[in-house]
Amino acid sequence: MSALPLPSREGGDRYRGFSSADQSKHWDRVTQGVVLARLGRPADIRFFTVREEAIAGALFDQLLGQHADPRVPVLNMVDTRLAEAQTDGWRYADLPEDGQAWRDTLAALDEDARERFGNGFPEVAQDHQASLLRRIQELGTETWHGMAAARVWSLWTRYACTAFYSHPWAWDEIGFPGPAYPRGYKNLGLDRREPFEVRDARPREDPVERGKGGAR
Repeated sequence: MSALPLPSREGGDRYRGFSSADQSKHWDRVTQGVVLARLGRPADIRFFTVREEAIAGALFDQLLGQHADPRVPVLNMVDTRLAEAQTDGWRYADLPEDGQAWRDTLAALDEDARERFGNGFPEVAQDHQASLLRRIQELGTETWHGMAAARVWSLWTRYACTAFYSHPWAWDEIGFPGPAYPRGYKNLGLDRREPFEVRDARPREDPVERGKGGAR
């Protein structure tokens, strides 16, 4: 299956020129179909309302530091999961089921932005968005809009990270060449790379330190 010619994020600035999709010839046909489809046109929004779509989009941009195109289409990927009720198979007893929890928490986040900054979450400045999210994260087990803040943070980041790190563009930026089946790996061990892997251009840089400044 061939992917649509969308913008590339090959390797970022750590694994320059690296593309996990280049390894697709080593995958079985089912895996090729599943993975390369993620590089095609993102699925239409089916679960989120227009307003929820705007709030969720701004939220994901903050959580993942995606403030410019090309973006991994996390919004569309999460929307598809919720539209098809593809949950993790469990939920917190003190939160509604995931779909309703998403609707409730996005509405609460929008309400916070209006109360504090006079406009909805997608419309306020990015630093204001980040401050709102930091406040929720720092609340921990305290209550936020009648919900445990830590539970809300877990819901948001769990869905965001699952979607983001299932996409080949994210794999490119961490040097992951994709599924090992059926080829497998032979050079196991610290700093032992396969011939198709690329050396990290900045191996000693702390990605956490580099990423500070946004809501993480």
